[in-house]
Amino acid sequence: MNIINIETFRVSVPLIKPFKTALRTVEIAESVYMKLTCDNGISGWGEAPPTLVITGESMDSIESSIHKVLKPMLLNKNLLHYESIFQEMKTVLTGNSSAKAAADMAIYDCLSQYCKLPLYQFLGGYRKEIETDYTVSVNGPEEMGEDAVSYIKRGFNVLKIKVGKDQAALDIDRITEIRSRIGKDIKIRLDANQGWTPKEAIRTIRTLEDRGLDIELVEQPVKAHDIEGLKQVTDSVETKIMADESIFTPKQAFEVLKTRSADLINIKLMKAGGIYQAQIINNLAEACGVECMAGSMIETKLGLTAAAHFAASKKNITRFDFDAPLMLARDLVEGGIVYNGRRISLPDAPGLGISAVYTEGGKGIESAG
Repeated sequence: MNIINIETFRVSVPLIKPFKTALRTVEIAESVYMKLTCDNGISGWGEAPPTLVITGESMDSIESSIHKVLKPMLLNKNLLHYESIFQEMKTVLTGNSSAKAAADMAIYDCLSQYCKLPLYQFLGGYRKEIETDYTVSVNGPEEMGEDAVSYIKRGFNVLKIKVGKDQAALDIDRITEIRSRIGKDIKIRLDANQGWTPKEAIRTIRTLEDRGLDIELVEQPVKAHDIEGLKQVTDSVETKIMADESIFTPKQAFEVLKTRSADLINIKLMKAGGIYQAQIINNLAEACGVECMAGSMIETKLGLTAAAHFAASKKNITRFDFDAPLMLARDLVEGGIVYNGRRISLPDAPGLGISAVYTEGGKGIESAG
C-alpha cells in the first residue's frame, strides 16, 4: 500500500458567534485539508487548523511543511510499515505539530480502511459513543450567563468556561453569575488559557472553592512553560488542575507526570502531532494513574472525527471537549461523527468514515475514495 499522491485544500467557514479566549478571538475557522492517496485506491484525509498563539502555525506554514517536507518524505512509502514512517516524521520536521497531525490522521484513515475497520476499533474500540461539553467564550458576566443558559437548553450538561482574559476578580464574577443561572446540577470546567499567574490562580480558585461554586477542574491556569508554577497551583488547591498547553510531546508529559504538576492532561492531536504521539501521552498518563481529556482547536468535523475516534478507543480518556463543529455556520464534511446534542456517535464505516469534503467556498466535492 504505497503512497502515490498528497494534495492539500484550503477551507474556511464562519463561526456562528465569535470564539473568545484569553489568547485570541476567532470569527472564521480556517484549515488545511490533506488528502493522501495510495496505489490500491484507498485515500485518507487529515486536517490542520492554523493556531499561531498555540502551535505557531499559519496556513502558509502548514502547506509549506506538507509540500516541502512531509510530501517528499511520504511519497512511495508503504503504509504497512507505518511504525518507521511515524518515527521518521518525528525527526524530519521539528515542531509544526498540526501539519504532522494532518498527515498522521490521513495515514491512520488509510490503514483502518485497509483493515476494513472503523478507526476507533483499529485503535482499541473501547466505546462507540461519547459526550462533549460546550464552551462559553469569555465575555462580560451577564452575556456569559445568558450563553450558559442557552447551551443548557440545548441539552449540554457540562460547560467549559473561558476565563483569564481580564482581572481575576472579574473571573469570579463570571463564574458566580453562571452558577446562579444554571443551578447546581451542571458541571463547570474552567479554562484560563495561561491567563493567570500562580498566585492569582491560587487566590482565585480558593475563592471559588470557599464560595461553594463547585468547579470540576481548572485547565492551564498559568503560562505553558511554567511547570513549577503549575505544580504550585496543583499543590495549593483542592480543585483538580489540568495541563493543556504545557504538554505537546510525550517528554513534556513525562515531566509533568514525574513531578505531579497536574492532576489531569488535555491531549489534542494538533499539539501532539497526531494520533501516534497522542497514544504515547495517554499511555504514560494511564501508567501514572492520571486521566486524560481529549480536546481540539477550532477545527471542522474532519479533524474532530479523527480526534473522536482516538478518544473513543481509549479507556483512560474520560472527558471530551469536541464542540468546535457545533460552533460553525456550516458543515464541510459528509460522513464522519454524528452529533445528537451532547452525544457523539462514531461511524461504522471503515477508517474515519468520511465520504466527501467540500473545498474552499463549498465549491466542488473531493471524494474520500
